[in-house]
Parts: sequence; structure tokens; C-alpha cells
Amino acid sequence: MVTPLSSRASAALGRTVTPEAFRALMSSHAGSVAVVTTADEAGVPYGFTCTALCSVSLDPPLLLVCASNTGSTLPVLVERGEFVVNLLHGEGRRSAEAFAGRTAGRFAAVPWQRAPVSGLPLLREDSHTLAQCRVDRLHPAGDHTIVIGEVMWTDACDPPGPGPLLYGRRRYAAWSD
Repeated sequence: MVTPLSSRASAALGRTVTPEAFRALMSSHAGSVAVVTTADEAGVPYGFTCTALCSVSLDPPLLLVCASNTGSTLPVLVERGEFVVNLLHGEGRRSAEAFAGRTAGRFAAVPWQRAPVSGLPLLREDSHTLAQCRVDRLHPAGDHTIVIGEVMWTDACDPPGPGPLLYGRRRYAAWSD
């Protein structure tokens, strides 16, 4: 078992990492872009742009997303217990940008529709694939919460559009073969 260094021990070893240095480190690592969406009991949609997404398990099918503790979406996602991961294609930058900030009217800025059974918001036009998930567990992690979701269904959007949208070095790019 690995024991993490305390902040004081880390500083004594000359390993103090400022938020700016950490942000620079992580921005140099390109990742695919998704928008995580959910809705409250009244049907009001919520969402955020996410590059912290990965698979966890094949059996059962689990994935994880990291959600900000200070954003408006996490409490709704936890209360609802389900969410959609909209994996954006290369022309889905409008959705990535609309959901990246803390501005109101995110859903007014992009085309979206409700899933037939759950009523959760789908960004089908800007996505190459959708995955609806049920919250399996939550793990506090600093200023974010790791949300592990069990994938209940997936849907490839038709037409699929270009390859995935990527984000790195503080800019967007489309996957090219």
C-alpha cells in the first residue's frame, strides 16, 4: 500500500506544486472531451464539460467522471442518481465551450433532446456516442468528487460525425487518422 506524502513532507522535499504548475502540467495532457448531463426532479437540465473520464471495469461496465464540488451539477447528479456521458465529436466544440464555464443558459446555446425513458438531456448532434449511467459510488477527491457510474445503455449517434474532440495545451482539436 502506498502512503501519500503530507503537504508538509512534500514541501520539505522541495515538491511544492502550485495550482498554476499543476494546471500547466495537466493542460499538456490531451484528453477526449465529454459533457456530463443530468436533470433534477422537475426536469431542469444540468451539465458540465469533462475531460476527466475513464473506464473502470468491464464486468460490470463502470466508468468514472470527476465533477467539481463547487459546480451546480454535482448535487443534482447525486440526488438524481443517474447521468449521461455525451462523448463529443470533432465538431462538438460548441457544446464543450457552452458547458465549460459557469454561465447560465448552457442548454439554450446548443441543440439537445430528452432521452425517451429517463428524460435526461442528450447532446446527440454534437456527440459520437452516448452512455447513460447509474451512480454506483462516490469518492471525495480534493475539490472534486469521483463519480463511478454503471453504464446502463449506450448509443452511437447517427451519423457519427468526425472522430472525437480532444482538448490539450488549452485548445481543442479533432482526432484525425
